[in-house]
Amino acid sequence: MWSVRPKTVTGRGVLAWTVAGVLAVGLAGILALGTGPTPLGWRGVLGEVLGEKLAGGSLDPTERAILADIRLPRVLLTGVVGMGLAVSGMVLQSLLRNPLAEPFVLGISSGAALGALSSMALGAGFLPFTTPLAAFLGAMGTMALVLGIAGGRGRLEMTRVLLTGVIVNAFFTSLIMLILSLSRAEQLHSMMFWLYGDLSSARYAHIGFVGPGALVALAILWSQARSLNILGLGERTAMQLGVEVDKTRLLLLVVTALLTGLVVSVSGLIGFVGLIVPHLIRMLLGPDHRLLLPVGALAGAAFLILADAMARTVISPAEIPVGVVTAALGAPFFILLLRTKGARWNPF
Repeated sequence: MWSVRPKTVTGRGVLAWTVAGVLAVGLAGILALGTGPTPLGWRGVLGEVLGEKLAGGSLDPTERAILADIRLPRVLLTGVVGMGLAVSGMVLQSLLRNPLAEPFVLGISSGAALGALSSMALGAGFLPFTTPLAAFLGAMGTMALVLGIAGGRGRLEMTRVLLTGVIVNAFFTSLIMLILSLSRAEQLHSMMFWLYGDLSSARYAHIGFVGPGALVALAILWSQARSLNILGLGERTAMQLGVEVDKTRLLLLVVTALLTGLVVSVSGLIGFVGLIVPHLIRMLLGPDHRLLLPVGALAGAAFLILADAMARTVISPAEIPVGVVTAALGAPFFILLLRTKGARWNPF
């Protein structure tokens, strides 16, 4: 049984943690904007924002173009993706009552990957937004398939949803392996980078494609924070308190799938963000989703921005997929968590 302590959260507490999260995102963004094959430095970045006199630094025209046309859209898009993955993982863990749940578990990400790789294999990847659109449609189709199978007998049981998602994920993974094995050598590099998370092609157009829908989805999920808290008390209690359990679960699953599909369509498969961030935030703040969701979104943005900055600098001027960095950070985190908490570990 999950514990829910709504009285522990006040408006002042939400505001304080939100301000702290915004500051963390801002600091991560400044660091990422100044980091890369062409170092710009934090003084130069701040000089463009606050003015040369206040920051004590400035950029030349070439550096200014790098900042505005390459670094800034990448950092903004990375922040949106981090928000989406962190909140999706948090909501799915709460709905499924599974501390290891994330978008990969339900097959949403593998559906997006199948759509993206299919478009690349067919030669349509060079067209604008073909790959992101194919990935988004693949994610949505996968969620429709999972819900159709799991809810075929009327009630939407979370155990059936989870098992169906695992099976669909395994099947789609086999199709992805088939596409990779049949693809030409010149296609494999872009395919593999997409599979492990690639934000190197971020442009302002991608933010316009993903941003509005992602923000709407985040707002809807935050509006359901109270319902998530009550669902944690158990299905019978939730029904007694006036929550329409099946409708609420369906809404949360659909919006989470929409959010995941949007962010994965432009970033590729980036693991562990939806696992690490929810656990860290729960350990810090407790179980109340009114606080967890906004702070978790900001923490996810800051975490992925920093991870992407590392991906750009570890073997500079070359890059490694950002998913490699998040996995390298995430695996030791869970090993440490299991060793320190052991059988007493109950994140809920």
